[in-house]
Amino acid sequence: MKKTITLLLAVMMVLLACGCSPATTSDPQNTGTTKYTVGICQLVQHPALDAATKGFRDALEALLPGRVTFDEQDASGESVNCATIVNGFVSKKVDLIMANATAALQAAASATATIPILGTSITAYGVALDIEDFNGTVGRNISGTSDLADLDEQAAMIREWFPEAKKVGILFCSAEANSRYQVDEISARLNAMGYACTEYAFTDSNDISSVTQNACAACDILYIPTDNTAASNTEAIANIVLPAKVPVIAAEEGICSGCGVCTLTISYYDLGYTTGQMAAKVLTGEADISQMAIAYTNATKKYNAANCAALGLTPPAGYAAIAVEG
Repeated sequence: MKKTITLLLAVMMVLLACGCSPATTSDPQNTGTTKYTVGICQLVQHPALDAATKGFRDALEALLPGRVTFDEQDASGESVNCATIVNGFVSKKVDLIMANATAALQAAASATATIPILGTSITAYGVALDIEDFNGTVGRNISGTSDLADLDEQAAMIREWFPEAKKVGILFCSAEANSRYQVDEISARLNAMGYACTEYAFTDSNDISSVTQNACAACDILYIPTDNTAASNTEAIANIVLPAKVPVIAAEEGICSGCGVCTLTISYYDLGYTTGQMAAKVLTGEADISQMAIAYTNATKKYNAANCAALGLTPPAGYAAIAVEG
């Protein structure tokens, strides 16, 4: 009998070791009080990225109140700083990394293959992570949200506003992979519509004014994609395009607010909030990040009333005025 009992106990211990214990809930301790640390790496401060970070934090604070500690750090626009920041997060063994902008996502992906990473304000994950034939799911420890507004609709918007224009200058930072992707895609669409597109690439904020001046001298209108360097230097761009009477079509509201006339834009706050909702599911075990598809949000047609007035432009029907702060 003793041998039988001993044998049964040994079998039970083997079963437990093999994971045959009762299933756990999404909260491993089944208490609803598990604490988490989330590292946030934001490439640079400007309205769009700031709004995404705020939405992310607000979502987690609403869904997991009092249970998340945030380690939020700004890379000041430098990719090398992103690497330093996320390596610090890995050393601290944070529970999740939120990477705000492409350079932050790339740094996080290089730093860890185990800690969950959620990107936001990323235009094209396949481009950012060098994935061929990207199908919408990264398939490892990475997922997130995309800020890409439909490029066919953006091209249609340009034709709606400026049907008589001939030459389109595309202004962007050559160091940003997300911008390169948009430039290639929008150029193909505009060329098919009969526009002649010319690229005007700047390397950083130091040459943005001179490049913008060259673009204004040669083009009827300018297009700016969701470009972080441009978003951080809208005043410098506005100081050139407005006196030159050259309209700017922007791919997001923050750039349009600073120097543009119209945009097909998403809400970066909503984008960040969606990312925060995804984070809550990952942290509590409700979702497997490797199976989470990249999420998108709806875009809205908007215009900059002050810049339209300065350039004598009347917005077509269906556009909402961008709210003026203050």
